[in-house]
Amino acid sequence: MIISGRLASSNGVVSGQVRFEGDTIVEVGTELGPADIVFDDDCLVFAGMGDIHIHARDDTSGKETHKETFITAGQAALNGGVVHVADMPNNPDAPVDDPTYAAKCDHLASRASDVHVTLYAGIGPGTRPLSAPVPYKAYMGPSVGDLFFSTLAELDETLAHYRGCSVSFHCEDPELLEVHATAETHEKRRPNECEVSATRFALEMIEKYGLTGKLCHYSVGEGLPLIRSARDRGLSVTCEVTPHHIYYDTSVITDENRGMMQMNPPLRAGDDRLAMLEGLRDGTLDYLATDHAPHTLEEKATGVSGQPHLDTYGAFVSWMLVEAGFTPERIAAVCSENPGTFVEPYTAPRRFGRIAPGYSASLTVLNLARPVTIQRDLLATKCGWSPFEGVTFPGSVEAVFVDGQRRR
Repeated sequence: MIISGRLASSNGVVSGQVRFEGDTIVEVGTELGPADIVFDDDCLVFAGMGDIHIHARDDTSGKETHKETFITAGQAALNGGVVHVADMPNNPDAPVDDPTYAAKCDHLASRASDVHVTLYAGIGPGTRPLSAPVPYKAYMGPSVGDLFFSTLAELDETLAHYRGCSVSFHCEDPELLEVHATAETHEKRRPNECEVSATRFALEMIEKYGLTGKLCHYSVGEGLPLIRSARDRGLSVTCEVTPHHIYYDTSVITDENRGMMQMNPPLRAGDDRLAMLEGLRDGTLDYLATDHAPHTLEEKATGVSGQPHLDTYGAFVSWMLVEAGFTPERIAAVCSENPGTFVEPYTAPRRFGRIAPGYSASLTVLNLARPVTIQRDLLATKCGWSPFEGVTFPGSVEAVFVDGQRRR
């Protein structure tokens, strides 16, 4: 199969062709032959986009499959132009050792997701590394689920056993969270200082134990200089940011929507939102990762934290391109190339994120001239709602190819 269009990478946008053989890109050029599919100039063709922070809520317990499954998460991912995802470990049957991780892998294989799924293993009090290389997640403070630490000293003691591993951190200081536990609102119970303190500690752990570190769903402008300084010292640390933390801030919260706008970490002030946008533009932040958290509307009404975002990934990226001033080159980096690099150690021999020979024949095509208004009947997520309902984005997903097959 030969596809023609405007091909976007971190090096620029060029008119060209991509040739697939089976599930692999075998050739990229300008005169590869008659094209099977041509995308016009309203479209940008990216290497398949990846979301390296989702919660599919699916494990061997089956306790949370009323929210989502690997099957419905895959459908939502395709709907949003995402070809691979990485699923977090805070399940009722948390994958924290070889047997529980293998059980979740077997369960995933039985689900036959439409997209590739990388599984994180969890780090909790007293856990130890698995026998095979996997990405790990450490919840520094209470979030959804039971896989978290109560003190930073306890986390330090556990991380000593994970020297040299890839560890992603949920940066909220559990001791400071306890100090603010009785504040009147969710935002005040999880203030900026909790994230900044946890950032300092996570960077200390990354340096102390030679970790390949990643800071999840970053939200506080005050922490960005700490990250830059750590990189200047040679630390291996990358950072995510979510759609909600660069689109919404506390000014949108009302008594009526407070529950729907609750997540961990919470929405921040406008200055923090703008700092996250600038950090994503300038390279301080490395990934657009959704923290897709598909809770039901009934659960949200009881104060559960999180929002679903997989269905709207591609449409949201069109907003970044058309209205928020991001270049196609930067989008290619934070949505395709960097996520592909992150999962590559765990997906071999399959490689994602670049339009180049030897990489997966997976593409995300965005039409920047076809607006879409987000409505519930357009969603594939099992939880059936979106925080962007009623929002009109300037573009939409035109096509998705996964392993050489057009899936949308």
